[in-house]
Amino acid sequence: MRAGYANASSSILLAVFLFAGGQDVVRDDLGAVFPAAGSYRRIVSLAPNITEILFTLGAGDRVAGVTRYCDFPPEAALRPKVGGFLDPNLEAIRALEPDLIVAFRGNPLEALDRLRRIGLPVFVLDIADDLEAVPRTIGKLGRLTGRTAEAGAIIDGIAAVSRSVEEGLRGLAERPRIFLKLQGEGLWTCGRGSYFTDMIVRSGGTSISAGVPKNWLEYGAERLLADDPDLIVILARSDDDYARTRGWFRAQPALRGLRAVREDRFGRLDENAASRFGPRLFEAFADLARLLHPDRFPAR
Repeated sequence: MRAGYANASSSILLAVFLFAGGQDVVRDDLGAVFPAAGSYRRIVSLAPNITEILFTLGAGDRVAGVTRYCDFPPEAALRPKVGGFLDPNLEAIRALEPDLIVAFRGNPLEALDRLRRIGLPVFVLDIADDLEAVPRTIGKLGRLTGRTAEAGAIIDGIAAVSRSVEEGLRGLAERPRIFLKLQGEGLWTCGRGSYFTDMIVRSGGTSISAGVPKNWLEYGAERLLADDPDLIVILARSDDDYARTRGWFRAQPALRGLRAVREDRFGRLDENAASRFGPRLFEAFADLARLLHPDRFPAR
């Protein structure tokens, strides 16, 4: 997202808050200013991870609308829908009369601009390159909603998971080379700019696609054969999805030469948790470390 997206209204808003008594404020990732611990009662979330964080903070009762992809926790799916991540329905959002809209990297700038032009407050979070950005995101939303204590507890839990993985990998000599298969058709995977690449490194592995200067890309079969990873990690929503994808690899004549396919060296990572830039991402992080180095972590 562009830094120029934040407009002059944020400066005016800041002046109003400071004039009203020096109230603490929170800047979104584009520079717009909002009151900390604001009395937001009708929040529209434009991303599944934002919805998850708000509910985890204990602010789920304030969530008035979500995208069609917001399915965690289960009660989030019961909230009114406002379209998708890439195609938010502006009329549906306006009809909910929100006093706060929370957007995330990937939401269309044009749609967010239109929401602001009709006078709706849009708080934008635009950090999603590495795992360290997760606690920062939680911290900002905690301050914004007046749930700083709850945010602190979540961040402490995340830090404990990170320490446990780091301690378990201390002295690690070998790092398996892995290919991370994203959900969907084809050989889609992560590149240098993706937080998945950071997660793989922290989990004690090496992504064979880490050198590609992109966030996401479709890997070629010939390139995959040449790289010949030690392990293929599949993001899957269920055991059935995982089994279907393993079967797909085995059925591709061009991929049968892969050592991981011949030796059935596959592993599953929960797609719902791993693809959401929120607290459960650290559960997926720990699961990946356990998958790559089962001798160093007890089975759950």
